[in-house]
Order: sequence, then C-alpha cells, then structure tokens
Amino acid sequence: MNLYEHTIIARQDASPSQLKQITDKYLNIVEKNNGEVVQTQNWGLINLAYIINKNRKGNYIHFKIKGPSSLIADLEKNERMDKNLLRYQTVRVKNFDLETNYFSSKDENDLNDSSKKIKTNAKEKK
Repeated sequence: MNLYEHTIIARQDASPSQLKQITDKYLNIVEKNNGEVVQTQNWGLINLAYIINKNRKGNYIHFKIKGPSSLIADLEKNERMDKNLLRYQTVRVKNFDLETNYFSSKDENDLNDSSKKIKTNAKEKK
C-alpha cells in the first residue's frame, strides 16, 4: 500500500456543517476504494497566497491516507467536479509524521513546551 498526504481547500464561505459533509464525502470515497484514512486534520481558515475564484481565504482539510494509486485517481476525479473546493493536492510520502501538528495555535505550542520544561526540571530536582 502507498502512503499519501492529501490536502483540499474548500471555499471560505463554507459553514462548519458543509465542511463536515465535504470531509465525510471524501472519507467515504477512500473507504470505498479499499483505502484507509490514518489521520484527518482540519487546519481551519487560512489566507491564500493569491485570490482564487474571488476567495482570499480557504478552509484547509488534510488527510493522511493508505491505499492504492487507483484510489487517488478516483478521489481527484470527484474533486474536479466539486464546486465547493478551490484546490487539492496529493503527495506520496515514505512515512507519516503523526505527532507534529503544524497548524495548532502558537499559544498551545508554548503551553506544551513550558509544561515539558516543568516536568524535566521536576525530574532533575529529585
């Protein structure tokens, strides 16, 4: 089985329920084509580098997928016809990085770093 990281960008005016429907739609396509979704991340509303179809922002959804190459062909065929999506991209990878969340808020990262330092300092004092 091949490993893929797949990112889609939905329109900026999509509601949370529409984003859930979009996510579920593509999860079902993956499962129907003998694939497995290892992880799904909703990166949220992010500024685009340039305006796409009068949209300055887009809702990013990222999937980590295991499956055959025919799965990606079917997935992208469906995405080409979807009017709610602005762009999509698939990258084949050798392994997944399941621990790092690159789009978590900066405050959460600072809290995690400080709690790790506190725990290490407490261990050193013992």
